[in-house]
Order: sequence, then C-alpha cells, then structure tokens
Amino acid sequence: MQPRLHKLLIPAWLRAWWPAVVWAGVIFTLSTDSFSSEHTATILSFFVKWLFPHLSEEQFHFIHHIIRKSAHFTEYFIFCILIYRGVRGDRKGWRWTWGIAALSVAAGYSIMDEIHQAFVVSRTASPYDSLLDSIGAFFAFAALWLWFRLRRPKSDSLPGQVSDPTSAPSL
Repeated sequence: MQPRLHKLLIPAWLRAWWPAVVWAGVIFTLSTDSFSSEHTATILSFFVKWLFPHLSEEQFHFIHHIIRKSAHFTEYFIFCILIYRGVRGDRKGWRWTWGIAALSVAAGYSIMDEIHQAFVVSRTASPYDSLLDSIGAFFAFAALWLWFRLRRPKSDSLPGQVSDPTSAPSL
C-alpha cells in the first residue's frame, strides 16, 4: 500500500493512539482473575523450580513477589510511552505538556485499575500498587525527556559566536 493512500485510509489519531488503547486492554486483562497471584504462582513455580530445584518455598514466594511488582512497574512504563506517542501524534519532539498529559493519564489509569481489582474476587486493590504503577510511568516520563533532550540537534555555534573561525567578529 502506498504511504499516501495508507494515510488517507487510516486517520492520524488512530495511527497514534491504537498502541496505547491495545496496551490499556492488556493491562485490564492482566487485572482479571486469570492473572491473580494464585494463578501466576502455579505457572511460575514450574519454571522457577525447574531452573532452581533446591529453592525453598519462602524463596519462591519472594521471587514471585518481585516478578509481580516488576510487572506493575514495566506495564506502566510502557503505557506512559505509548500514551505520549498518542498525545504527540504526528508532531515531533518533546513538549512538557505532552509528557505531563501522558504521565497523568497513566497514573489515573493505574488508580482505575486498582478500583477494578477491588471488584475481582481473587484480587486485592492496593494503593501501593497504584503508586508503583505511577512510579513506572514517571520513569518513562523521565526517560522520554532524556531521550529527546539528548537527541536534540546541536547548533554549530553558541549564541554570540561566529560560525566561521577565520572571520573576524562583528562589532
């Protein structure tokens, strides 16, 4: 498909937002009973105990806890980046308002996700999980800022300097 035709068939807002919407669906799915601690422990114990057969039950529970909390951080790190992509759309670069909007939406969604978990029998809502989600989104916000700051085009000369070193400065 030709790029121009592709742009005519799929609106720019849809091209910008579909990854964030799909990822929000993934997060929602991970908040269901199927991904409760009991279910993930069953699946994860097979792999962890295969890799480390002499692992005690307490050690396994600690590893399981770390993996689940790392997933919270990672989910919302990715989510914030995808929301930034949606907010930015076809525009280029970094804007504080875009970054703050992405961070705010991700943090708000983490609160709604914990409220959703309060209504799932096998799950528990935790403000600490929401805080961890928001920290993951904040790290994405900071990573985006650094990415665009470090990739900013460097000017050949500083303000007030002449670009040609052989020419005399103007007064």
